Amino acid sequence: MIHSFLQILLWGALAMSSQDFYSFSVKKSDGGEQSMADFKGKAVIVVNVASKCGFTPQYEGLEALYEKYKDQGLMIVGFPSNQFGSQEPGSNEEIQSFCKLNYGVTFPVMGKVDVNGDKAEPLYKWLKSSAPGLLGTEAIKWNFTKFLIGKDGKIIDRYAPTTKPEDMDKDIQKALK
Repeated sequence: MIHSFLQILLWGALAMSSQDFYSFSVKKSDGGEQSMADFKGKAVIVVNVASKCGFTPQYEGLEALYEKYKDQGLMIVGFPSNQFGSQEPGSNEEIQSFCKLNYGVTFPVMGKVDVNGDKAEPLYKWLKSSAPGLLGTEAIKWNFTKFLIGKDGKIIDRYAPTTKPEDMDKDIQKALK
């Protein structure tokens, strides 16, 4: 029985490691599906966001990066999550409105997700296992944790919530080459 359990764990780990960013689909804010394969050939920043967080002004920096590099192949994808201090309490519709009205966000902000726990979005399970955080911890610690994915669908780096979007500029330039 233990042997079978270990085989299942190993198979799961191998399946996770063989995946890349493009193998995932997520729910859009309107309930439709968004395939990450639609972003093939682009560098992508994936970021968990919240409307009532001390880091919420990072929307401005993320939008500035998007405007600066979208024509060169950068995509930014936001994932609202209410898992940190209940700082994203709104509906998907309210979140979309907030992002557009307060920060002029034009990059896609998906439907609200869990980024940690049993119900975590599968994309986030893959991101966390592929690019652990400080001291090898996988959990997302707070809003505005950012992942930079290269044009090949592989993770380049994981950035702490305290990393300002503009501080990612040099890495983004390298990812776009």
